[in-house]
Amino acid sequence: MHPCSCDTFVALPPSTEGQRIIFGKNSDRPCDEVQEVLYFPATDYEPGAKVECTYIQIEQVAHTYAIVLSRPAWLWGAEMGANEHQVCLGNEAVWGRENPNDKEALLGMDLVRLALERADTAEKCVDILAELLEKYGQGGACLEEQCDFTYNNSFLMSDRKEAWVMETSGKHWAAERIEGGYRNISNEYSITTKIDKEHPDLRKYAQRKNWWNGKSQFNFAAVYSYKNTSRIEASGSRYCEGKKLLQKSNGYITAQTMMDILRDKDSGINMEGMFMTTGSMVSVVPVDPALPGVHYFTATPDPERSVFKPFVFVENMRVELKETASPTYGPEDPVKKNPRFQSKPDRKHNLFAKHEVAAAIIETHKERGGRITRGLRRLECERIKQMEEILYRGVEQPDALLDLFPSAVRDEMKLYSGGVNVQESNVRDTAALGNTSTVTTT
Repeated sequence: MHPCSCDTFVALPPSTEGQRIIFGKNSDRPCDEVQEVLYFPATDYEPGAKVECTYIQIEQVAHTYAIVLSRPAWLWGAEMGANEHQVCLGNEAVWGRENPNDKEALLGMDLVRLALERADTAEKCVDILAELLEKYGQGGACLEEQCDFTYNNSFLMSDRKEAWVMETSGKHWAAERIEGGYRNISNEYSITTKIDKEHPDLRKYAQRKNWWNGKSQFNFAAVYSYKNTSRIEASGSRYCEGKKLLQKSNGYITAQTMMDILRDKDSGINMEGMFMTTGSMVSVVPVDPALPGVHYFTATPDPERSVFKPFVFVENMRVELKETASPTYGPEDPVKKNPRFQSKPDRKHNLFAKHEVAAAIIETHKERGGRITRGLRRLECERIKQMEEILYRGVEQPDALLDLFPSAVRDEMKLYSGGVNVQESNVRDTAALGNTSTVTTT
C-alpha cells in the first residue's frame, strides 16, 4: 500500500506572530473511519498497575497527565493531541529499508498517547518514546480490518520553547531539535545530518546491514530510506508543498494560517478519496507560561467543511466530551476479540452523524450548502476572536472554560439544523468568559 497519509507542522518564533508556537496536523485515514475527540484527566495509579493499549498490555506509570486527543474511534491511542503542560504531539507513517513489524506491539498512535500522558516537555517525549520502542517495539495492523497495512512512525512534538522531530525504523531512531522557525513532516524520512539524539546502535546497525560505509557523513534519511525512492514520491510532493506554504507566511504565521494550510486541497494536504483527512488539530501555545494554550479540533472529516473548536486546559478539570465520543462496545468490540476485525460496528458519534448529513447537502445543494459553509466559518471566526482574549490576558474565570469545547460542538450541530444565531452565541460566550472588550493585536 502506497504511503498516503498525514502531514504535521510546527512554527516557532520568529516565524509566528507574537511569542507563540503554532502546531497543526491533519489525520489522513480511511474515508469511512470515525475520529473522536476525548479528554482524559490526570490520574494516579497504584504500583504494578497495567495499561491496556490497542493490542498489548504494558506497565503503567505512577501518574499520567491530563490529555485531550483526536483518535480513530476503534483504537486506544491517538493520531494527535496535547497535554496539560502544553506539549503537542502527532505521528506520521513512514516506510524505509527496514520492513515494519506486522506482529502486534505498540501502534504509533499508542505511542502518541503514552508520550502525552507521561512527558511534560517535548524533549521528554523523545526519551519516553525511545524507552517504549526499546522495551515493547512498534507494530500491528493500523486499520480496522484484517490487512497487512503496517508502518514505522515519525513524530513531531512541541512545547512552550522548542520542537523535536523523531523518526523511527523498528527500534532504531534519530531525533532533531527545532529551536526556531518552522518544520513539517510527511510520510518520508526528513532528518538528514542534524541529529541531536539517536539510538545508541543507529549507525552500527546501518553498517552491519551495508546501508552505510561508516566513513562518509552520516545522513539518516539517505541511509534508512529506500534505495529506490519512487514509493515516497507522493509524500515528497506533499512535504514540499507544505514547506512552501509555511514559507509563504514566514514571520506572521497564526492559528488561521495553520488552519488554511490544513484546508489546502491543491497541495494534497487536505486529502480526498479513499484515504482522506478525517480529523484536524491546530494548537496555539504562548511562550509565556502564565498564558494558556488553546487547542482546536474538528472531530469531523475535511477541515474545509468543518469547524475548528477550541479546548483549554484548566485546573482540576473534569469534563466529558460526549458529543464527540463514539459508542463503546467493551469486550464485545470486534477489535478485542480474536480473530480480530470480523465485523465493523457503528462508531459514529453525534457530531459526526450530523456533519455527515450536512456534508452531503454542501456537496449536492449549492445554495443551501453555501449557507451552511458560511455559517461554519462565522462560528469559527467568532471562537478564534474569543480565544484571542485569553491568549493575551490569561484565564479570568476558569470554570467558564469547562464547557468551551462542548458548547462549540452544540453550536455547530444547531447550525446544521438551522437553529443557531452566531451573534447571540458570540454575546453569550464572551459574557461567560468575563470580558467584552475589543482585542487589539500587534
